[in-house]
Amino acid sequence: MPKIKSQYKILLAFLLNLGFSIYEFIGGAFTNSTAIMSDAIHDFGDALSIGISYFLEKKSTKHPDTNYTYGYIRYSLVGGMITTLILLFGSVFVIYNAILRLFNPAEINYDGMIILAIIGVVINFAAAYITRDKSSLNQKSVNLHMLEDVLGWAIVLVGAIIMRFTDITYLDPILSILVALFILKQALTNFISILNVFLEKTPAGISLIEIKNHLLELPEIKDVHHLHVWSLDGFHNYATLHAVTNHPTAELKQLIKSELAEHQISHTTIEMETPKETCSEQNCEIHTETISHSHAHHHSHNSK
Repeated sequence: MPKIKSQYKILLAFLLNLGFSIYEFIGGAFTNSTAIMSDAIHDFGDALSIGISYFLEKKSTKHPDTNYTYGYIRYSLVGGMITTLILLFGSVFVIYNAILRLFNPAEINYDGMIILAIIGVVINFAAAYITRDKSSLNQKSVNLHMLEDVLGWAIVLVGAIIMRFTDITYLDPILSILVALFILKQALTNFISILNVFLEKTPAGISLIEIKNHLLELPEIKDVHHLHVWSLDGFHNYATLHAVTNHPTAELKQLIKSELAEHQISHTTIEMETPKETCSEQNCEIHTETISHSHAHHHSHNSK
């Protein structure tokens, strides 16, 4: 159900953005504002990327099949990646145009600019509010787009009011650069988060050492190795592990799953082994030693 909500929130953000970008083209021509015209192009690019995100978010709700045994959930991440990349390039584009405007100020209809900016703040704030809960990394990317537009139009509004009564024409491009830099930083952080999920990095806030130590405290568990934790979409965590025990029971397996659930792991695959068995996986011992060495280093560091 959260996915369905996320999907329709992205669709609503798309419709708001597309309608407003068309409105901006008309307003930019009316006010002769290069700032508004460049923002119209930027917003149209936003709407296009959000539209792509909507269809990918919708596809991500499909159930697992023989082609995608884990489901289509990562299509949502692809949408987030596309949206974030457009946001990164869009921020650079805004900075470039703002620098040009510093050296080539244009004659602008400030009254029309103020009216456009007020409408821009209201519409984009509504879209940012709709997508605020970020129930997927894709929706988080879309929310960043909306946040950028709210801040951008707030800056246009403040700049237009100040320039309406003063001669400080360079204020608008300077503030635009500051907003673009802020969004650039946010987008880069989001891009790294998405990339980490694709690279199957251990999710943030999860410690393999801590999980292994907790599992070893369970009755009948002699050893835990080949422990892997990853995320499909940045929200749902999965784990696989080998548990060594003399008594491989359904009750013990349930205890392991309950322990992992406390570490925000929703899906677990467990292979039970007896102490006499030899793990057939090539990287099994390497992975175990890596955790052991890290654990030993952690303890020696704490003792100092």
